[in-house]
Amino acid sequence: MKQIVILLSAVFLSLAFAQFPRTVTDDQGRTLTLPKAPQRIVTMLPSATETICSLSEEACKRIVATDQFSNWPERVKGLPKAGGLINPNPELIISLKPDLVIVNSPRIVEPLERAGIPVYITRPQTYADIFRTARAYGELLGLRAEAERLVARIQTEVFALESRAVKARVRPLVYYEIDPTPYTAGPGSFIGVLIQKARGQNIIPAELGNFPKISPELVVQQKPQVIVVTHPEVAAIKNRPGWAGLPAVQQNRICAFSGEATDLLSRPGPRVAQGLKLLIECLHPELR
Repeated sequence: MKQIVILLSAVFLSLAFAQFPRTVTDDQGRTLTLPKAPQRIVTMLPSATETICSLSEEACKRIVATDQFSNWPERVKGLPKAGGLINPNPELIISLKPDLVIVNSPRIVEPLERAGIPVYITRPQTYADIFRTARAYGELLGLRAEAERLVARIQTEVFALESRAVKARVRPLVYYEIDPTPYTAGPGSFIGVLIQKARGQNIIPAELGNFPKISPELVVQQKPQVIVVTHPEVAAIKNRPGWAGLPAVQQNRICAFSGEATDLLSRPGPRVAQGLKLLIECLHPELR
């Protein structure tokens, strides 16, 4: 039996590698050709790390370094950290000799490509991007079937929670604050779609974009009934001019998330259903 399993694994592996060389187009419209399935990957955004590790255990083992914020699953915590969006470390990345680097900014593309390293730029912002990027990573790694299974699993988990949220009696007005600047999430973003699926009404106009910086006066005008905060400065919210009169503040309906909960809500990746569950329980305590 063990020999059969080994044989089947070898067959599937050979089929995956037979899909190469392969030319793909990234989110910046750049094309890159991979001569073979990448075996040493650097991921420079947490959602990419989590998605690749959710494709399969074997795919996760191909990751040799990540950005400084990637912390799930457990095995990636001990990998070398190559900085983040504003402080990338191309020297470290080059020293690891990767055959693919996934980034969300063109900031370090030039030195990496000069070193002969293929770079794929990805910019997931919408709910649909969660599934598009899962398929894109499956394409990059030669794991199309695994990507389709992952997409199906995420969609099933989200549907189950969405069906539960339908039982909610009301759809409260919601303001979601990413940082105290304040930056927020528009209805077209993946967070905005999660608010909708959680049976909430996002107060941010769609025309402002997916993740706009807004005027605090807009929030005062829209009078949210629930405020969701994913940064540490939640206590200062009540002291902003005019905010003490907001229904959410007066009724103490402020959901402040931190740590892993913030990761679940803020990353367009395979754990999005867990983020949706947090929102449902925030907006509709009776459904807990």
